[in-house]
Amino acid sequence: MVATRLRHYIPAMTTRHADLVLFDLGGVLIELGGVGAMQDLAGMIDHDEVWERWLTSPWVRRFESGRCSADEFSAGVVSEWGLPIAPEEFLAAFAEWPIGPFPGAAALLDEVRKSVPIGFLSNTNTTHWEHQVASWPILEVFEYRFLSFDLRMVKPDPAIFHAVAERLPVRPGRVLFLDDNSVNADAARSVGFLAEHVRGVDEARRALEEAGVIEKPG
Repeated sequence: MVATRLRHYIPAMTTRHADLVLFDLGGVLIELGGVGAMQDLAGMIDHDEVWERWLTSPWVRRFESGRCSADEFSAGVVSEWGLPIAPEEFLAAFAEWPIGPFPGAAALLDEVRKSVPIGFLSNTNTTHWEHQVASWPILEVFEYRFLSFDLRMVKPDPAIFHAVAERLPVRPGRVLFLDDNSVNADAARSVGFLAEHVRGVDEARRALEEAGVIEKPG
């Protein structure tokens, strides 16, 4: 089952702008160290260009939608990007890309959970998930869990947002989605979600305050 529901929830009438918050993981709650490594390996200068190429890579999309093996993925990326490294070396380095939760991420989630249920929707893969991410305690607090390789779809394709909407207990217009890539936030909005482009815990907190999910300090 791709979405794990940990407790029963019936949305109440409220003046809040959102009745459920859906987080992206990497770049919002979890620090990823891979873009700099790819930038160096590929000899590219522009950080955003690396991200755009990574997100649109056919091999990345196949792997994160569960449609190829880790070995196929690493060989494909090394060939596609012309990397000066063997596929097995790339895969070993790739497994270490997730660094861990940002400082303050757990505290923010605890604060949000006092107000509304929370979930995550993450483009990820079996290598990262099984190697380390699944063992992080921060993930235990989420009531709804959506992984691209389980859903066999990836952001920013609208299909993944439609699939998630069908599995949530509130309509998309009452769900606030936070993602560190603007293209994903735009895709979520096109399906009817409330969505904000944020990077890191501080920007996520500000978006949640503006949405009325948590209180502003003072």
